Amino acid sequence: MERAAGEGRPLLPAAGGSAGLSSPELSSAGAVFILLKSALGAGLLSFPWAFGRAGGAVPALLVELGSLVFLVSGLAVLGYAAALSAQPTYQGVVRAVCGAAVGKLCEVCFLLNLFMISVALLRVVGDQLEKLCDSLYLNGTLSGAPQLPPWYVDQRFTLSALCVLVIFPLSVPREIGFQKYSSILGTLAACYLTLVIILKYYLQAESLSLNEPPQPSRSSSWTSIFSVIPTICFGFQCHEACVAIYSSMRNQSFSHWVAVSVLSMLICLLIYSLTGLYGYLTFGEAVASDVLMSYPGNDPVVIIARLLFGVSIVTIYPIVVLLGRSVVKDLWATPKRGAVAVSEAHERCSRVALTVTWMAATLGIALFVPDIGKVIELIGGISAFFIFIFPAGLCLVCMTGTRSLGPRKRAALIAWGVLSVLGGAFVCGQSAALAVLGLLR
Repeated sequence: MERAAGEGRPLLPAAGGSAGLSSPELSSAGAVFILLKSALGAGLLSFPWAFGRAGGAVPALLVELGSLVFLVSGLAVLGYAAALSAQPTYQGVVRAVCGAAVGKLCEVCFLLNLFMISVALLRVVGDQLEKLCDSLYLNGTLSGAPQLPPWYVDQRFTLSALCVLVIFPLSVPREIGFQKYSSILGTLAACYLTLVIILKYYLQAESLSLNEPPQPSRSSSWTSIFSVIPTICFGFQCHEACVAIYSSMRNQSFSHWVAVSVLSMLICLLIYSLTGLYGYLTFGEAVASDVLMSYPGNDPVVIIARLLFGVSIVTIYPIVVLLGRSVVKDLWATPKRGAVAVSEAHERCSRVALTVTWMAATLGIALFVPDIGKVIELIGGISAFFIFIFPAGLCLVCMTGTRSLGPRKRAALIAWGVLSVLGGAFVCGQSAALAVLGLLR
């Protein structure tokens, strides 16, 4: 284990034959941007609310820093496991390292998680489109008489058109390396949102009718602090995409992958912390779960931020679709004779068909589900399953039995794996309980 980790050469064969993919072409910068874009999603809007729920900036930042250790650990373990198993997908790595039964459980849970994430992303995009249309269209005449908005600003039309004209072309390509271009744009959009929140705090406090910045409140209990962990997990989750990203990189040495993972998580930590801190300091405990809802709807700067953040979310959806296609193909091929060679035309047709089916199903649910907020809470807990339990827990423990390690190192790795499993089970169970209680109210 330490021998492979200390080498600077790639851990995977250059051809990547078992993956069935073309030669890896993703640069280190592209890998960082895709990891950032996988993490910088809808959770960014909820971090000011999470800071208030935790009882202030200090408790929230401490929870973030503590979670960061598990986040980086999970990414490192998944990269190492991908190198040992020569598998290009998350579920393939778990199946190869932990066995067929655990792999099948991972595939089913993974597919459900990705599908619900897709629904949540489209729901968030639809809300942003609706708010943008409300701010750009005067819903009434000069005399004040009510007037129905035209059909082309209806959310069902705008979101469907966006899916067909923009999201579908981004979702069809076979490899995740294509997403590095749109991911750069999405990352810059998320950074703009953070910049707007910081500037609003310093320059436009008067326009928000705030006499003085709100004072941080004390946390009521440890329960309120731990309750924000699912939000943090939902915000930082990029582990589902990290194996595909690693398999697409030119430089696949373990040390290089760890450096890419640490850099990506530190940038995410900076963006999330600044957004949560200044959003919370601006509005205090009155901050909305969607921080943009706390700002005036007619503010041009906020309108631009909402538009660009919608672009940021749009660039995440194709990455989730790519991962979902890989899981569906694995579930379909495993009971059969395994992976078989297919023609390029057949592969292209199946890829397009899967993309159309996935998009139509998630779009239909997103259009007719009135409130996806509780589902997002549940997704935050499920994401802890893929951040804590599978990578740093089960995969790490299973890999210790395949390598020659000293007794102390083996005991330390097993202890860390058990701790990760227990932590993931706690976060997942707490989030599920909170989501169920919220639905019953």
